[in-house]
This record gives sequence, structure tokens and C-alpha cells, in this order.
Amino acid sequence: MAMVMASAAVGVGAVRITVFAAAPAACSSCGVSQLCSSFTGLSVKSWKKTQNGAGMGLSFVSTPAAVRRPVGFPVAKLKTHKAAAKRFRVTGSGKIVRRQARRAHLLSKKTTKRKNRLSGQVQVNRRDYNNVIGALPYLKVNRSN
Repeated sequence: MAMVMASAAVGVGAVRITVFAAAPAACSSCGVSQLCSSFTGLSVKSWKKTQNGAGMGLSFVSTPAAVRRPVGFPVAKLKTHKAAAKRFRVTGSGKIVRRQARRAHLLSKKTTKRKNRLSGQVQVNRRDYNNVIGALPYLKVNRSN
């Protein structure tokens, strides 16, 4: 014997339904109550006591079908961080490389030997790979290098 006590909008497109039962009986499928069979398609949010202590309340949260992504519908593409895309590239063997630091300005006080050494590309440290790959999700990286 269940009765819908409240219905309110929660978030964008979600509806909360709170159901109170005087004596909840255990259900074989979820172990919470027999009420769950009458509310198929709803996810159980929480189990709580009523204020007067007379029964237990089962709170469901449902998202309308118009808001949900249809089955088989493609997931949104991940965005590339454009600033990171300009700073990193991948070698033919799959290593991530970057420019050396300290080669952009104040070059007059640096020796020619030092400037030549700083002119090349260096491999990104292995500890930073997850950060770079997070910013550039479509980078073709060989993680075993």
C-alpha cells in the first residue's frame, strides 16, 4: 500500500517522487521494498524515515525521456585544448615533444652555445603525459615509449 506524497522539480529535467509505505516488505530484486516494481525506470535516490516515524519513505529520481540520450546515439566529442595543441607534437615513434624553455627573450646575455642547445625539441617528461593527453584527447601517443 503506497501513496505518492510529493512531486517536485529537481535540477534540469529531473523529477523527484517520494513514496511512503507503512510497512515495507523486502523485494527479491533490489531488497528495498515491493514498491520498486510499480516504479520501473526510476532510480532509487534514498531511503529515509518519515518525520513522525510511522513509516519509511522511498525517494526516486527520474529523468524524462526527452532529456536522456537515446540508445545508440553517439556521445559528444571531446574538445582539444587549442593552446596545448600549438605547444606539443608527436614524433613518428609516438613520443610527445615540446620546445625548450628560456629561448624566447633576453637572448643577448646568453651565449651562442647556450642558445643553440636550447633551440631543439625535447621529450615531455613521462610524469606529464597524462596532463598533455588530457588536454589533447586525439593525440596519437605510444605510451610504451
